[in-house]
Amino acid sequence: METELKPNEGKKGIITVDGAQYLRLPIRTHLITDEDNICDVAQQYSQSLLQPGDVLFISEKCVACTQKRAIPMEEIKPRKLAYFLSKYVTKTPHGIGLGMPETMEYALRECGTLRILFAAFISVIGKKLFRKKGWFYAVAGYKARSIDGPCHNTIPPYNHYVVLGPTKPEKVARDIQARIGFPVCIVDINDLEGQILAVSDKSLDKKLYARILQDNPLGQDDQQTPMGIIRRVQ
Repeated sequence: METELKPNEGKKGIITVDGAQYLRLPIRTHLITDEDNICDVAQQYSQSLLQPGDVLFISEKCVACTQKRAIPMEEIKPRKLAYFLSKYVTKTPHGIGLGMPETMEYALRECGTLRILFAAFISVIGKKLFRKKGWFYAVAGYKARSIDGPCHNTIPPYNHYVVLGPTKPEKVARDIQARIGFPVCIVDINDLEGQILAVSDKSLDKKLYARILQDNPLGQDDQQTPMGIIRRVQ
């Protein structure tokens, strides 16, 4: 199995942080769906690969998909407000975010209409008066920021789904650690930014692991590697 652990194409295997070197080993899995149990998946694919000192990290979207937090586009009926607000969201090559009515609809459902309207108002003020972007998500919060819409480079069938952030990620991380016996991070990493959403043990330094994974070693296209191993090598 060790010979199968290699960096994804275009990604570096080793990163140096504060003078220490860390190996990031992506783990390929089957296509994860809501028929899977995330603890079973983590045990199945990582248990035989983990070594003392390793940390298992898992994409938040992988966790969300097992929690029935991935919704087919055809099942979403956006309200008029969602159509209106989505027109003003900046779209980037790295993801559509809330720039479509279906994702905006779920932002309204997850965060509440008043909060999203207030975030939109603050965003306009920030752009007009201070020429700064990013205020919308700062006000709307993590639930809005974690919503992903379909992209052409997303692995099917999720290229036709809206995926929300996972529920109770700290508990999920603890449950996985209890199953596999190794520390676990639930991560929200993309090609623009990233954060450690949850850790299984409070002793894990979220900021450190965010820096270790800052270049998104799992990728966000069709790699089908929703989890990986962090291993300090020097």
